[in-house]
Amino acid sequence: MIFFIIYYFALPLLIGYARPFMEKRVIGPVNLAYLFALSQFFMAWILAALYVRAAARFDKMAADVISQSDGAAPL
Repeated sequence: MIFFIIYYFALPLLIGYARPFMEKRVIGPVNLAYLFALSQFFMAWILAALYVRAAARFDKMAADVISQSDGAAPL
């Protein structure tokens, strides 16, 4: 999460303080700033996939706890 926050705020900081670097063209009219902005979508999808995988493990652990309660009083 810390990496993602740093990655997210790096774009406006780089555009503000390293404008010549971010304006370097990569392919035709596409520059580094556009590629960096688009890469943030992929980072969000990767983070979401990691969360879904971790949540599935948490759900399984919760189901195991419920199944082991053996008729204990409900919460």
